Amino acid sequence: MVRNGRQQSVKAARRPELRLPELTPWDGRELEPDGDYDGLEFADLDLVGQEGVGARFMDCAVRRCALDEAALAKARILDSVLEGVRGVGTDLSGASLRDVELVDARLGGVQLHGAGLERVVVRGGKIDYLNLRKARLRDVVFEGCVLVEPDFGGAVLERVEFRDCALRGVDFSGVRMVDVDLREAAVLEIARGVDALAGAVISPAQLFDLAPALASQLGVRVVP
Repeated sequence: MVRNGRQQSVKAARRPELRLPELTPWDGRELEPDGDYDGLEFADLDLVGQEGVGARFMDCAVRRCALDEAALAKARILDSVLEGVRGVGTDLSGASLRDVELVDARLGGVQLHGAGLERVVVRGGKIDYLNLRKARLRDVVFEGCVLVEPDFGGAVLERVEFRDCALRGVDFSGVRMVDVDLREAAVLEIARGVDALAGAVISPAQLFDLAPALASQLGVRVVP
């Protein structure tokens, strides 16, 4: 990024530093609304359709669990790892994720609108139709993952990095960006919101690819 003739560096996202304690296998049958889960491991479980609205997960590991239609709105997930989780329609609207690693997830239609993500890494896996409308992301890294038609509409992104990941059909409408690094995205397909890229950093090659959309946004006709 260049301002007033000087090179400006983009601030890097701060990553979570997780040191999970020795975990106890969870022996419960179902999650509970406003439940309190501390130092537990949820492994190879069917959590489909379970109700954990407002629950708190602290120093937990969730591994290879099915989360289809799980109701986790306003949950708090802190200092935890989610690895190999899968599911469609998981509801995390209004949730808080802080110091979290999401690894090799296979998810579709995840509802994270209005959520707060801080020091979160999403590594590997594929997420279809991720809903992050009006969410707040601070110090978040998307790394080596595939995001199909993610919706960031109206969200606030601060120190967010996209590294070796595919952004297909992304919606940035109304997004506010500060130190958002898109340069290392393997695929950058912006369906809507190209006018909201102020505050982002892109590569020269990406600028070339985005030139037609930017010209259209400015009302510039390109005539050979």
